[in-house]
Amino acid sequence: MKNIETLLEVIRSRKNQDINQSYTASLMEAGIDKCIEKLQEEFDELKVALNKKSNIVHEAADTIYHLLVALEVSNIKFEDVLLELERRSSQSGIQEKKNRK
Repeated sequence: MKNIETLLEVIRSRKNQDINQSYTASLMEAGIDKCIEKLQEEFDELKVALNKKSNIVHEAADTIYHLLVALEVSNIKFEDVLLELERRSSQSGIQEKKNRK
């Protein structure tokens, strides 16, 4: 996998594939509740890995993948998330949080 754009292309291409042939397609078919469940499961595994300082890269990859699938199922483009992060980069995180109130 060269970059996150390639991963996004793969996820998006799986949308219309056979759910018996693609894990990604099966997640998308199951809907947002299943995607959230898997995302939470993977995040919990990442927390354990971080605390144990073991298997972190593997669990981080799983978490990112499931986040991207959940966003796609919700019709949220990851590119829009990146734009939001870019917008926020002009101010400190502390100031950004104050501006939300």
